[in-house]
Amino acid sequence: MLIIFTNTASAMAVNDVVDVLKQPATEITVALGNAANELKFEPNQLDLVVGKRYLLRLTNPSQLKHYFTAKDFADGIWTQKVEAGKVEIKGAIHELELKPGAEAEWVFVALKPGKYSLRCPIPGHTEAGMTGEIAILGKSQ
Repeated sequence: MLIIFTNTASAMAVNDVVDVLKQPATEITVALGNAANELKFEPNQLDLVVGKRYLLRLTNPSQLKHYFTAKDFADGIWTQKVEAGKVEIKGAIHELELKPGAEAEWVFVALKPGKYSLRCPIPGHTEAGMTGEIAILGKSQ
């Protein structure tokens, strides 16, 4: 396995990363909208911990397409993979578009503590309240 690190990811030693990839991922489900076509993320607040592996299951139960856009958050994690349908994507991910009824799984390791904005940039969606916050907390003692 060859792992190339850039920016914040370089702080973790290779052995630490290998250990993290062996841990089971903590699963979190976020709905982009709902069956009533309300413009919101459910939940709209995520609390993550540095050094933990997550499986973010994104669903779009609405009849509208939505984006999961959190660029600064995406810069503070290491993406292992994104799976959608029969496609697996690896590498840096900054935004995911989910068409009506779509689902995607984003597996990543949180690296950089901070609070990050989440939004759907489709015109009118952010303004209607399709926003959220992702907090990455430092390692617990």
